[in-house]
Amino acid sequence: QVQLVESGGGLVQPGGSLRLSCAASGSIFSFSVDWYRQAPGKQRELVATISNGGGTYYARSMKGRFTISRDNAKNTVYLQVNSLKPEDTAVYYCHVWRIGAGDYWGQGTQVTVSS
Repeated sequence: QVQLVESGGGLVQPGGSLRLSCAASGSIFSFSVDWYRQAPGKQRELVATISNGGGTYYARSMKGRFTISRDNAKNTVYLQVNSLKPEDTAVYYCHVWRIGAGDYWGQGTQVTVSS
């Protein structure tokens, strides 16, 4: 069982930046990790993925302003978000998975972009 805790969200002005963190209770070096987000009244959508080998994938609409990274020594995955826009307002979730090992979700961290 892996427990995930997201942090780093908050209220930020348009144009600002945040670094979200997803800390795992155990080793996740062999897992792939996604960041998802869910805006009010909308479906949860994939933001970015990082594989256990460090390869990255970004949803088309997220390219350029989002950067996913991981520190396996700290069992932590990060999502750097720059040039924030009001439409980035959402709860951001961490999702850890590995084929044959199941998957795990965090509770989410709220990001609000407003002036």
